[in-house]
Amino acid sequence: MSDTSKTVKSDSPEPQKAGGVIEDQTTVAPADDPTAAPIAVVDPRLLVREEGFKGYVTEFKRKVKGGELGQIPVVLGLIVIWTIFQAKNDLFLSADNLSNISYFMSATGMLAIGLVFVLLLGEIDLSVGSVSGLASTLFAVFVVDHTMNPWLSLVLTIITGIGIGALHGWFFAKIGVPAFVVTLAGFLGWNGLMLWLLGSSGTINIPSDSGPVHLLGQNSFFMDQAIIGAYLLAGLAVVLTAVGNFGEQRRRRAAGVPFRPTTEILLRVGALAVASFLAASVLNNASGVSNALVIFLAALVIVDFVLRRTTYGRKVFAVGGGIEAARRAGINVPMVRITVFAISGGFAAVGGMFFAGQTASATLNAGGGNTLMLAIAAAVIGGTSLFGGRGTVWSALLGMLVIQSIQTGLDLLNMNTSIQYMITGGVLLGAVVIDSVSRKSQKAAGRG
Repeated sequence: MSDTSKTVKSDSPEPQKAGGVIEDQTTVAPADDPTAAPIAVVDPRLLVREEGFKGYVTEFKRKVKGGELGQIPVVLGLIVIWTIFQAKNDLFLSADNLSNISYFMSATGMLAIGLVFVLLLGEIDLSVGSVSGLASTLFAVFVVDHTMNPWLSLVLTIITGIGIGALHGWFFAKIGVPAFVVTLAGFLGWNGLMLWLLGSSGTINIPSDSGPVHLLGQNSFFMDQAIIGAYLLAGLAVVLTAVGNFGEQRRRRAAGVPFRPTTEILLRVGALAVASFLAASVLNNASGVSNALVIFLAALVIVDFVLRRTTYGRKVFAVGGGIEAARRAGINVPMVRITVFAISGGFAAVGGMFFAGQTASATLNAGGGNTLMLAIAAAVIGGTSLFGGRGTVWSALLGMLVIQSIQTGLDLLNMNTSIQYMITGGVLLGAVVIDSVSRKSQKAAGRG
């Protein structure tokens, strides 16, 4: 319960029922006026069941007033960006251009997935760009210089990334060195190691037919460009969503707690079906769904399940929401911190392999330039809070869509790179401002 209110006992002697669901009537009175009439707090799902569409509107207004904006700002921003670029160049929403956006956002998107974990703790990892560059270089050294099996090289590369991240987390969690300093040292040190491994040439070319590089190449598509592949993925997404939602509804109904109405679930699944099959149709009009995009989406689904459906995921949110409270609840805070940074390092290594697949080489530019900043920006723009404790892994997808759309759109308009940086920086600042205002609104509403 927040500072601005306190719970008082309900006058109702028995739990109320709404639509067959037990409603535990909790009443709240303002802390500054204990004599005021208590206000019943009703679960939003019960409100929807009782009031129908009006209940959705009421709940939406409550969320907006309380600062719970969710993904609304980024979705609206993406619509505005696409509208502007399409008006400026009618090739922007063409199948080929959208296919390019979906392919090139995957590499940096992988880095953003790992950063979501770190940001949920309210920390930062400045080393992911350098770790991704080092990963692509290590893979090239294993395959080219030591003629190692490409798939074994991939496994060793990812394990190295996980180990590097765990090392950063150990210094942070056990020694007490601020994460900013530890990962800044990693940013410099691992970049130096990458340069040393690349040698004077600065480039190691990787055979384009070597396992992972071929799999992640721009001309590699799911099910070998078969049209059925895209629709199969869309159908799988719809089926899994439906099964998950109806399964949750059944469990909650059996437990006697509020659950989503069947109508709402059908609307959600229907909206996803329209979006999924439309995206599949557009990509099929180009060359199909790239393997890189399929792996990126699969990673999002798996990580989303880990964060929302497992004990470990709840521990990550708990530590990000309040370290002392998490510690008192019996959570091993140092272990959570170490594993989170290990996950970030692992995804950085995977992202490095995506970069290697794009160019079939390891170069000085791998993971360099503005890669780190774009990965952080993607997670934040997508809705993950810089203050910790709030966000979803899908923010990596939405944020990368925004950033890659801006880059691709400005390229079509032949704009200078400096313009790209300024616009991306403005969008990032806007996202952080929205996050800050949202947190203040939640606190004012007694939900922060």
